[in-house]
Amino acid sequence: MTVSVSKRRPRTFEKTETEKQDSSLKDHRTSCSVFSSSVLYLVPLMILFPFLIYLFSTSTTVICISSRKLNDLYCLTAASHQPGLHVPVSNFTKLVSENVLKSDDVLGEGGEKSFVENESFARERDSETSTGERVSDLDQDLKLINDKNLESFLDQDFFRPKDEVEETALKAVNKYLKIQRSWLSMGHNRNKQGSCEGQGIYVYDLPSKFNKDLLGECSDMVPWVNFCSFFKNDGLGESIEKLGKGWFNTHQYSLEPIFHSRVLKHPCRVYDENQAKLFYVPYYGGMDVLRWHFKNVSNDVKDVLAIEVLKWLASKKSWRKNYGKDHVFVLGKITWDFRRENKSSWGSSLLAMQEMENPTKLLIERNAGDVNDIAIPHPTFFHPRTDDDISSWQNKIITQPRRSLISFAGGARPGNPESIRSTLIDQCLSSPDQCRFLNCANGGCNEPESVIDLFQDSEFCLQPPGDSATRKSVFDSLVSGCIPVLFDPFTAYYQYSWHLPEDHRLYSVYINQDDLKAKKLNVIKKLMSVTLREREDMRNYIVQEILPGLVYGDSTSKFERFRDAFDITMDSLFHKISKNL
Repeated sequence: MTVSVSKRRPRTFEKTETEKQDSSLKDHRTSCSVFSSSVLYLVPLMILFPFLIYLFSTSTTVICISSRKLNDLYCLTAASHQPGLHVPVSNFTKLVSENVLKSDDVLGEGGEKSFVENESFARERDSETSTGERVSDLDQDLKLINDKNLESFLDQDFFRPKDEVEETALKAVNKYLKIQRSWLSMGHNRNKQGSCEGQGIYVYDLPSKFNKDLLGECSDMVPWVNFCSFFKNDGLGESIEKLGKGWFNTHQYSLEPIFHSRVLKHPCRVYDENQAKLFYVPYYGGMDVLRWHFKNVSNDVKDVLAIEVLKWLASKKSWRKNYGKDHVFVLGKITWDFRRENKSSWGSSLLAMQEMENPTKLLIERNAGDVNDIAIPHPTFFHPRTDDDISSWQNKIITQPRRSLISFAGGARPGNPESIRSTLIDQCLSSPDQCRFLNCANGGCNEPESVIDLFQDSEFCLQPPGDSATRKSVFDSLVSGCIPVLFDPFTAYYQYSWHLPEDHRLYSVYINQDDLKAKKLNVIKKLMSVTLREREDMRNYIVQEILPGLVYGDSTSKFERFRDAFDITMDSLFHKISKNL
């Protein structure tokens, strides 16, 4: 993975101390004409020096990772508005109005953290505390974690920083993750009377052009794929009888209709805006951007609906009241599809618009430097309806014989010199007794049954980055009880702060892809060294502790013992809003 770092200038919310000092010095120079010319000559240097110190100390960094899909670099830290090698300086130096996100609105005033009711998660965090203090500058003063404690979270095996600037950038990524984890809710029993008090969610009744009409374009959305079958059953797709009850042929980009159907039936839904704590905007931005990916249209055309939905919201008192801070968008694609820069033709500029800084954005892949970009799981093929559906599946895969040590379902990336996929394929094919390869390049992965059967039969599932850092296949492997082997921390560790535990060793194996590129190790041999007891411990943790929170129940689902991915997300959204407003 190629890592490059650049600096961005800080946003200016009000007149800086340097500017005040500048003004004071100028007045003083005018009134005191007795100064010698030699002293006057030094005044500009005296002004410039503290300004440079201020600029350096308040700057943040931008990490860029190469992406084949975008044919460029995509940036992973704060306010990188779109794929590209640089971030336009003008985006950060212009004066902004009070309705733009400020750091003291992000952290909130809550004194205690709440965590998921999962006991293992709770044990992991017994020693963690939160000051609950408001801070003046998110980039400088994140008091949520002090630097001494942060060192333990900066896994030096993930990246090997070339200099202090890169190390600072990686620490910033961890800080944003810690903030998001502080919003993770322990959950509520929605069946108890009064459990929704002060927890109402209002669903905007948007014109159909923002959602349903987009689904109606399913046959023409992508030239070589007819999406219509994927949008059946509230976005779950057609049922897969071979895999059993609750299994559907769900597309990886179907998150928006799936989430929408669940919100409409949420027990805390209210129909009066004045009773709402949270506002859901059912704009299918992912479907909107997907339909233009492979059509020859102008950027203005691609942004029409995004601009219109923001204008529609601007007319609402509920939006203006808190400047969108209590609003949530669900976008079923990766964040970089919504951060187009002017010179690019890929995607929309929705998330580059100033109005979108305050709302919470739920995506399948987040910008690691935007604290309001929150990654939630890719939809898998499994959509249970009851607790028993989950328990039955857990019992099946925990006892499933694993005849293969390793498997890899994917395709090579011959056009991407940074990709490690070809190396993994070669190593897998050279050890047929230990590793099975399912070639997705020739259509081998088109049938969900083939992928799930392979994962159920394997101890480890190789999960290298593809067109972007994240992979739906990671969640398919976890749901199948197959231990994911990750090569890029941005595939999962720096993404899913509400749905995956902070200690990645509990559920995955990490191998630094730089070692693989340098021919320093053989993945097959490394995984063969993992003991049977270690494999069983990881799989038990995956199946019993993590799996229920990674799947999305169907639109009629009711859970009492478990919380699915939707429940965890909604509970944490309410917690986030209660802390920040």
